[in-house]
Amino acid sequence: MIVSWSINIRLLRSLRLVKRAPVLNQRFITLTVLIVAAISLSIVVAERDLTAEAAPQRAQQRRIQKPKPPPKPKIDYAKFSHQTHVVAQKLACNSCHKVPSKNWKEMRKGDAAFADVTDFPEHSSCLNCHRPQFFARERPAPTICSNCHLAVTPRDTARWLFPSLGDVTDPIKKRREFVSEFGVGFPHDKHIDVVGLNRIPFRGGLPAALSGSSPSLNDRGQLFVATSFQTRKPAPPKSCPVCHETYQSQGTSSEEFVTKPPKTIGDAFWLKKGTFKTIPNSHTICFTCHNADSGIAPEPKNCEMCHKLTAPMQMKVDFDPKVAATMGITDKLMLASWSRRISSGAFRHEGGEHPDLSCLNCHNVAMASFSTLDQKTQEVPVRSCGGADGCHITTTADEGGALNFEIDSRKKDPNFVCTKCHVAFGKDSIPEDHPQAIPTPKPKAKTS
Repeated sequence: MIVSWSINIRLLRSLRLVKRAPVLNQRFITLTVLIVAAISLSIVVAERDLTAEAAPQRAQQRRIQKPKPPPKPKIDYAKFSHQTHVVAQKLACNSCHKVPSKNWKEMRKGDAAFADVTDFPEHSSCLNCHRPQFFARERPAPTICSNCHLAVTPRDTARWLFPSLGDVTDPIKKRREFVSEFGVGFPHDKHIDVVGLNRIPFRGGLPAALSGSSPSLNDRGQLFVATSFQTRKPAPPKSCPVCHETYQSQGTSSEEFVTKPPKTIGDAFWLKKGTFKTIPNSHTICFTCHNADSGIAPEPKNCEMCHKLTAPMQMKVDFDPKVAATMGITDKLMLASWSRRISSGAFRHEGGEHPDLSCLNCHNVAMASFSTLDQKTQEVPVRSCGGADGCHITTTADEGGALNFEIDSRKKDPNFVCTKCHVAFGKDSIPEDHPQAIPTPKPKAKTS
C-alpha cells in the first residue's frame, strides 16, 4: 500500500509540471491520468488477491494450534484419600501413622488397654505437603481440618474416634460414618487349626476377648503353650466363634423377629433375630497373637500386610433397602451385614438346625483360594443347602425340598418370586447351578 501511494504522488507531481508547461497538450494530460488510475487499480487488485491467499493460511494456523488443556478439578480437602497418598505419592503407612499411638492407654481403660493405633496422625505428618491448606483463610476453620476434627474450631480440638476403635463405646466420643477404602486380607486357612475357643491367651477366655479385654503379660507368657500346630483329626472347627458371633441372638426369647411384623405376615419373609454373624471391628482379637511381644508376623507395625486398598463392591447383593426400611431396620451393623450378602439375603444362622452344622459345610474358608478380598470366592454354593439328609434340596418336591418347590413354581408361573432364600434375587432368572444341585432320582429297583 505504501508503494502505491508513493507512485501516485510522483505521478501527481509530474502532472503539476505538465500543467505548468504550455508546450504539452491536453492529450498528454489525459493519458497520464489514465496511467495513474490503471496503476492504482492494479495495485488494489493485487493486494486483495494477496489478502485472499493469506486468509486460508491464517485459518489453518488457527486450526493447528493445540487446544488448551482442561482446568484441573478442584481438590476437595474435606475428603481424605489413601489412594492419593499411598498409590500416587508412594507414602508408607508409618509416614503418618505411629504404632502405638501416644494415647493408647487412654482410649481403652485398665486391662482392656493394649498398644494399638488409637488416634489420627499428628499435624507434623501433614504439614510437609499441606501447609497452604492448613493455613487457608477459611471460616470457621480450614476445610482440611474436618478429616480428623469434629467441631473444626480453634477452641474445640476434639477428634473423631479412630476407625480401629470399633469396640470402644463412649457417649462423649463420636464416631464418623464413612466407607473404608481398605479391605482386610485374612487367611482363614492359616488360622482354623490354630485359633480355638480354649486357646485364647486371656484370663477369662473368649468372653474376655470379645468384650475388648487385652491379655496381660502373664497371659501372653502362656501364648506359645496354648498355640498348637499339630495335625488333628477332621472335626468341625471351634475357631470360628472367636471372631464371628451370632448377632442379636434370639436365644430363649419368645420373640423371634427383629421388629414387630404385621398381623397378616403369614409365611412372608420378615427379618428375624440371629440372622447375621459379627466380624471383628478392631485389632483386639488380632493383636492377641500378633503383637510386639510375641514376635508372630505380621506385627502391629506391618499395616499393609492385612489392610489392602480395594475397589468398591461390584457384585450384586441380595438386599433391598426399601424392604429394610419397610421393616424399620435401623441397626447400622445389621444393615451393613445385610447389604454385603451376595448369596442368600434371607438366610438365618440361628434358624433350624443351622447352629449345629459346621461352618465349613457352607463356607469354603479352609481352601487357600478363599479370599476376604475377592467376593467371588465368598459365594456360598447352593449345593451346601442340600446337606447329608436332604435339608432344603431333595430329589423331588414331594420330599419337602424348598429349592425343588421354588423351581417347580417358577416353571408353572414365570412371574413367581422365590422368597424362601432370597430378598432381591427372587425375581431374577434361575441360575444354572440351582437345578444342577437337585440330585438325580435313583432308578427304581426291578421286581422279579
